[in-house]
Amino acid sequence: MAKAVELSAGLEGDEAIARRCFEFVRDEIAHSGDISAEAVTYRASEVLKEKTGWCYAKSHLLAALLRANGIPAGLCYQRLSQGERGAPYSLHGLNAIYLKEHGWYRVDPRGNKKGVDAQFSPPLEQLAFALQDENEGDFEAIYEAPLPEVAEALQCNRDYKMIRENLPDRVLDKKERR
Repeated sequence: MAKAVELSAGLEGDEAIARRCFEFVRDEIAHSGDISAEAVTYRASEVLKEKTGWCYAKSHLLAALLRANGIPAGLCYQRLSQGERGAPYSLHGLNAIYLKEHGWYRVDPRGNKKGVDAQFSPPLEQLAFALQDENEGDFEAIYEAPLPEVAEALQCNRDYKMIRENLPDRVLDKKERR
């Protein structure tokens, strides 16, 4: 709660607060896969304490910060190839934010690096990854809580190697696709 208050200090309007929260999580919380972090975080408080999280955990922190500031936020997922193209696949976590001026708007707090440039520029979505093949996809739903397979992966795999070998996946059926 204290971090949410700190991030919103001096700002007016949902869009300005959402931008600051997004940029904080994207830029100040390391993506665990990028730094081979041993800690596997799940809850927003853990991500904030450890200053690292997989994409899913970073999206949990962003949703918590936004909700604490009275901004509706949810969890979203993509199914992406773990490599350049093709199997194996895994889920990728991101967020949807309700902005009064734009409605539901998806953002990706994963963290930028070479080849990844996620931005907050409503109404234009600029996510970390573009879909590459027919087995990848965007889930249509906006979730209040993490998908069960995401929660299980983050709670049962306690180090970098284990989570890397057990990234959650779910095949999208036609009715789930965005």
